[in-house]
Amino acid sequence: MRKILTGNYAVAEAVKLADVEFIAAYPITPQTTIVERLAEMVERGELNAEFVRVESEHSALAAVYGASAGGLRAFTATSSHGLLYMYEMCWWVANSRLPVVMAVVTRTIGPPWNIHTEHTDILTLRDTGWIIAMSENAQEALDLTLLGFKIAEQVNLPFAIGLDGFQVSHTAEVVDVPESLDGFLPKRERFFVIEPGNPITVGGLTENECSMTIRKEMAKDMERVGELVRNSGYVRDYDLVEEYRMEDAEYVVISMGAWCGDMKDAIDILREKGVQIGMLRLRFVRPFPKEFVEKLDCKVLVVDRNYSVGLGGIIATEVKSIANCDVHGIVAGLGGVDVGVDDFVSMFRKFVRGELKGWWP
Repeated sequence: MRKILTGNYAVAEAVKLADVEFIAAYPITPQTTIVERLAEMVERGELNAEFVRVESEHSALAAVYGASAGGLRAFTATSSHGLLYMYEMCWWVANSRLPVVMAVVTRTIGPPWNIHTEHTDILTLRDTGWIIAMSENAQEALDLTLLGFKIAEQVNLPFAIGLDGFQVSHTAEVVDVPESLDGFLPKRERFFVIEPGNPITVGGLTENECSMTIRKEMAKDMERVGELVRNSGYVRDYDLVEEYRMEDAEYVVISMGAWCGDMKDAIDILREKGVQIGMLRLRFVRPFPKEFVEKLDCKVLVVDRNYSVGLGGIIATEVKSIANCDVHGIVAGLGGVDVGVDDFVSMFRKFVRGELKGWWP
């Protein structure tokens, strides 16, 4: 079924298709319309879920934590400062091995006050143990949300789906919505459940070795994610990355998110002029697609819409730690600053000529 949906509404459609049983919500721009649409679905009886309005983002994830620990399929969504406010609970969810799914509509962290897109917020999750996916468009926002529930419940790790604020969240596109999942998402198999008559302790005081054991086991299960994505049985095939015009590339751009569509247009323009350039688009940040980066044998440009003070772009720093080739990083688009096709054509030309500096412009 083809529908005109914004990225936020696409996420809501996926949550409905997944038969989510519990939603906790606190509004924050540009995420709010996800949970507004879900509230409408619950009110109309289209989604048989408990919808809880809470007093803060920290409370939203705390409520989802309790619901998931009680065996329910649970969802929430947030952005920017909301994600930072719930950061403590992000660790509790991950270390408790709860398969929560959360949409993160990426937005700049202030001050100054800014509601436009940047990727620094979602990347604060990178060390927590959450699986992290980043959509390019509304179609991927829907698909990755559905994949998120399946993968999270297979490895008992939480799953975050990123979508760029306004560029994806509020832009309407044609989206292919599955009419039926045909057994794609079975009833959740519960790793453990807190329920009356079954007294267990989750997150209590333990011996020191327990903390290290938990993280080691999480690492093992995170390594399974790539294979599970490739063999998910979903209606469309996915992998940890998208390879665009990579077959004979001498220069490769690595990035993630909505602006990768403009980068592809820029690559097409340069290809017509004889520049052998391609793209490795990160669809997942955790697990980091190491195997795709390690095999690169060319000059690499990483374009980051985030910044780690003193280091530069976060993705560039990670790529440099893995790659066996020449890697150049550039930071652009912070605070939602517009970077379009013409900018990328100029940026990539300077990269090929060896004239590119660390910031754009």
